[in-house]
Amino acid sequence: MLEFRDYALILGASSGFGQACAYALAEGGFNIIGVHLDRAATLPKVQETIEGIEQRGAKAIFFNTNAADAERRAEVVAAISSELAANKGASVKVMLHSLAFGTLLPFIGESPLQSATQKQVEMTLDVMANTLVYWTQALVFDNLLGEGSRIFALTSAGSRRVLPTYGIVSAAKAALESYVRQLALELAPHGITINAICAGVTDTPALRRIPGNDIIMKHAHMRNPHHRLTIPDDVAKVLALLVRPEAAWITGTTINVDGGEEAVDLTWWKNPRE
Repeated sequence: MLEFRDYALILGASSGFGQACAYALAEGGFNIIGVHLDRAATLPKVQETIEGIEQRGAKAIFFNTNAADAERRAEVVAAISSELAANKGASVKVMLHSLAFGTLLPFIGESPLQSATQKQVEMTLDVMANTLVYWTQALVFDNLLGEGSRIFALTSAGSRRVLPTYGIVSAAKAALESYVRQLALELAPHGITINAICAGVTDTPALRRIPGNDIIMKHAHMRNPHHRLTIPDDVAKVLALLVRPEAAWITGTTINVDGGEEAVDLTWWKNPRE
């Protein structure tokens, strides 16, 4: 029988990858602390996630707040500290960075009004990349992470490829992977590992916001050796493996979870089943 002593913090926990990983970690014996930013229209999905966690026997503590805001971050960290203090010996064993919010405008559009502004560039980089550093700092300096803790950041092949409106997000993903490498060096003395997980093309709300997402999914379906898209549960299952003690020597790297999609460079690949 699982004890549910330690905690997993998920930034971007309410749907998609965050939800699937929350369920997998709950099934592995972790209580879930979720940070999300949702309005009334999507709150039912948040409640679904909370109920799914509780059905697996774990505690669900959710904060509907802006993870990129320094004051809100301090409030959540203080609340986590209080929760752990009430459960002596508990710690944050897992942190998953799954924040997907940014600007999908080209750098050079047809006019200045159709081009990304400095504020939009900075916001996208801050939310999708810099927050990994800030949350890691906050948890380390408040002694909420410790020996054996694991940090994961979700990235995409967009860190290396370009699309017409993906430039800023691509830069953020590239920065995210760079931060993972640097933090692996700096966290090693603390016994903490950090890795990036690069999922294959997945039909999530974040992907649906990208112009031309139907073409992206079609090409990924053709290119993938399994001729299907990645699903959030694929990533969640790998995460469940990587939090095990046996994975302690994996750090500072980007792990592809895509069924071989990245290895194939043939967008015209025909499905042999058809």
